[in-house]
Amino acid sequence: MEKIRIAAAQYAIELFEHWSDYEAHLRQLVGRATADDANLLLLPEYSAMTLTGQLPTAVRSDLHLSIRQMQPLIDRWLQLCESLAQEHQIWFCPGTAPVLDSDGRFRNRSWMFGPQGLLGTQDKLIMTRFEREQWHIDSGQGLQLFDLPFGRLGIQICYDNEFPHFARQLTEAGADLILSPSCTDTRAGYYRVRRGCQARALENQIAMVQSPTTGLAEWSPAVDENIGRAGVFVPPDYGMPSDGVLAESPLEHSNESHWLMTELNLAELRSVREQGQVLTRRDWPEQFDGRAELKPAVAGSA
Repeated sequence: MEKIRIAAAQYAIELFEHWSDYEAHLRQLVGRATADDANLLLLPEYSAMTLTGQLPTAVRSDLHLSIRQMQPLIDRWLQLCESLAQEHQIWFCPGTAPVLDSDGRFRNRSWMFGPQGLLGTQDKLIMTRFEREQWHIDSGQGLQLFDLPFGRLGIQICYDNEFPHFARQLTEAGADLILSPSCTDTRAGYYRVRRGCQARALENQIAMVQSPTTGLAEWSPAVDENIGRAGVFVPPDYGMPSDGVLAESPLEHSNESHWLMTELNLAELRSVREQGQVLTRRDWPEQFDGRAELKPAVAGSA
């Protein structure tokens, strides 16, 4: 399998006060993508915060109570996501949720499901100030590489895309594609993650897929305002778009969920690494530690 059809969501955090309504929503959303022949689906960071709409008003409007009280809903959500992946025979990353681990700490976790069920998880590694200082969510550890029929895939959650060494580790392990679920409440935040994705695609000659939250959810202090566009980014080189943007959704701010549907030819992407105008993946030697020799400054003449 050299071609894959990707569905990246620009996902609105809507209010569903009953499980049945939320389940119908997710089933319909996934059904729309698979009806258009998508076989790799991505939802954004903190997509699971939609579940807090089922909590009492006083609980869902409290930042810390909402993430603690939503924990019993997460297992049910994951079971639903797994069943959808199996039912539609797709690879499905349903975004992330703040998960309470056995050590008593919360971590921002994503999951990857395939036609056979759960394939693994990936935690966010570097926390934003909001997560660290207000949510009290802790960093995870380690990178997970997923071997899929069309190639190797990694996940970098939002802020992690702004640091080059994680993508480089995944690339050196053979990643062809990195998924970037994101959640940003300003245009500046969205563009930081987007520019990070584009830089990682350029440096490593891989594809990056960004799925953001969008719209207003004033009932949730965690994800009350959301701005972003879904996008698929590739290295700007032979056979690829000159700006490196393979596809992007048209809106930055919407109160409705939309799929960005894109076909990605991995064979063409791999050929860029061997026959491209530049070979950034090759020319970043494995022994390079990111530092060049710093020579003493030359004093100017008086």
